[in-house]
Amino acid sequence: MAQENVRETTCGGMTEKEQERKETQETAEIIRESGQVFLEDVYLLSIIGEIEGHENLSNTAKTTKYEHLLPKLAEIEQDSRVKGILILINTIGGDVSCGLALAEMIASLSKPTVSLVIGDSHSIGVPLAVASDYSYIVPTGTMMIHPVRMSGTVIGATQTYEYFEMIQDRILGFISNHSAISYEKAKELMLNNKMLTKDLGTVLVGEEAVKAGIINEVGGIQEAVRKLHEKMA
Repeated sequence: MAQENVRETTCGGMTEKEQERKETQETAEIIRESGQVFLEDVYLLSIIGEIEGHENLSNTAKTTKYEHLLPKLAEIEQDSRVKGILILINTIGGDVSCGLALAEMIASLSKPTVSLVIGDSHSIGVPLAVASDYSYIVPTGTMMIHPVRMSGTVIGATQTYEYFEMIQDRILGFISNHSAISYEKAKELMLNNKMLTKDLGTVLVGEEAVKAGIINEVGGIQEAVRKLHEKMA
């Protein structure tokens, strides 16, 4: 006589509990490897550490690999299950070209996006923070705007200076087009020579970033999630 309490199996031959256990393990693996996770109808995207671009960084460095995020963002755009994207940011910056490419990709998504600066959003992290539909920063979070820096051999010619200006113009244009700060004010903050020792630029903490017009509001994960659901409704 067959037992009455026989657990149903999935199409793969696993029991429901085994399938749930496998899915939990897979989710944990995804979070551990990339910091990304799908939460019901919201996709959580983490931009942490340094933005790794065309060159691999040290194995000891915490990085966000843009070649991983670009196809993921394309996948999110096509995934009907995803109704909104929450972006957590804590980055010191990194590859300018690749960071700006990620920012453009985020800005072009058709689904609601909300960003939350939970630590630092420095250098190319600024365009990434403002690329979303709405942005938050925690009270102790910082944003740093500074001129473009370049490592390696730099040719001391007028063309080099013009090239640097062109890159900075792209960054400043993106920031001013996706936030309430003007191009002129953003450039003033970038070229400020009164704050950083032996360097140019400006560091804004929490409310200062809001007052400057870069970030929409001071808040944390609760406020960011609430705003995202409002935009998803």
